[in-house]
Amino acid sequence: MDLMKVLKALSHQNRIRILNLLQKQQLCVCEIENIMQINQSNASRHLNKLKQAGLIYSNQAAHWVYYYLNNKLIAEHTFLNNLFTEETLNLEICQLDELRLQKYNKSNLTCVNLSNDTSILDKI
Repeated sequence: MDLMKVLKALSHQNRIRILNLLQKQQLCVCEIENIMQINQSNASRHLNKLKQAGLIYSNQAAHWVYYYLNNKLIAEHTFLNNLFTEETLNLEICQLDELRLQKYNKSNLTCVNLSNDTSILDKI
């Protein structure tokens, strides 16, 4: 692990938000876009930074790329583990993301039927 890459990757709010969501479950770009209410370009750019730092991995299934945490890295470094078990709990934006994730999980939406409308979760 390159500690400087990891610390730089953690230096943006959207990347913290993505990691917080991926700590809950693996997600594809379209799910991340809709849950975080950001555009595809923004989500992809931040996912790429996290992947380069070794914080996340990806797995392609059909047309979709799913992202998930590098749990081994998280477990090896207590400051990363504390980020998800303590610090993000106090961030209002992360709390809102988690509510939208719960709403998404309870819906019948999937990657197949998500639209490019990043406010779709507000409509259900």
